[in-house]
Amino acid sequence: MSIILHILIPFVVSLLAAIWIYPKVLRIALLKDIVDNPNARKLQRIPVPVLGGVAVMFGILVSLSVCRMFYDCSGLFTIMLAMLVMLYVGTIDDVIELSAGSRFLIEILLVLMLISTCGYSINDFHGLWGINNLPACLSIPLTVLSVVGIINAINLIDGVDGYSSGYSIMACSIFGFFFYLAGDVNMVMLASVCVASLLPFFFHNVFGRTSKMFIGDGGTLVIGIVMSIFVLNILKSETYCVYYDSWGLGLVPFTLSVMSIPVFDTIRVMSMRILRGTSPFHPDKTHLHHLFISMGFSHIGTTVSILLLNLLVFFSWYGVYKAGCTINVQFYVCVAMSLLVTFGFYGLMRLCQRRRYALWDIMCTLGKISHVERKGIFLWLQRLMDGKNPPLQE
Repeated sequence: MSIILHILIPFVVSLLAAIWIYPKVLRIALLKDIVDNPNARKLQRIPVPVLGGVAVMFGILVSLSVCRMFYDCSGLFTIMLAMLVMLYVGTIDDVIELSAGSRFLIEILLVLMLISTCGYSINDFHGLWGINNLPACLSIPLTVLSVVGIINAINLIDGVDGYSSGYSIMACSIFGFFFYLAGDVNMVMLASVCVASLLPFFFHNVFGRTSKMFIGDGGTLVIGIVMSIFVLNILKSETYCVYYDSWGLGLVPFTLSVMSIPVFDTIRVMSMRILRGTSPFHPDKTHLHHLFISMGFSHIGTTVSILLLNLLVFFSWYGVYKAGCTINVQFYVCVAMSLLVTFGFYGLMRLCQRRRYALWDIMCTLGKISHVERKGIFLWLQRLMDGKNPPLQE
């Protein structure tokens, strides 16, 4: 069967399932008061339901279960189990707030399970610095560190409407296209159903008012493990190495370019906290999305701006790859651009704010422009998303 059908059928089933379940999950969250309450650090002003991840996961599971009747999805069973564990852990965290230590322990054990049962590990640098196969004593700790880092990087970008879901849609689309070229049907299906399940949530999150729901830790941990699986599947598989070696495509810089903003912004935030003498896990308002909000950008303006920065890194890598540069050069360009759009951009704008340079005023003007009045198509989308949902409590 055409690989196109491996994309379209799972996509449609997942989309319809997510659309159907969303209002029901929203109703449960409101009835049981499972909400994210505002505080000094958070950007919302009213309590918002926080079970969006359940709706997203429902769409993914229904689609993969239905498709199992037509395609061989057995290779995704362990991945689905890992996603369910992350959903369970994240949803508990949304309701009763688990300690950081407990979450990290569960994530580490989950990664070790994936290594032992599926052989997922970063055990090959695919020619970067002339390194190929890595011994287990290096690949296992590197895999644990990378996966736990990716999961929590995705979790930490959930700060403004549409950001985490918008980024995840973009990243899944890029990874899905990569897997499509490589002919990996299972990974194409997984990317397809993730995009489809996230789309209804994204539109409700961005355009809805009474139907707005946050994806919560349950959702971000699920998407985090999916992104980790994509990265591990690329870096551990000899198939991809053989397929892309003749093209001169660097697999490590490719995955890093897609994950650029979440990974490097998390490194920046945590390193700055450590330098200030505070815990790297102590929440604050120093993420890149907080910077855009402080410049007056709307939530959707912030989301679009950060996604464009991430795409800038991705296309910078793609440009040097198409120019025939070596894998090492691709990696250095990717890292340099990632540092530029996270460390460099954040530091420059805060300097401009303190010194009242003109660039800060220009960015604030752009921030004002990003606020779009809810009329025309935006009002139509809001009414379509909200339907007959009860109003959120002011």
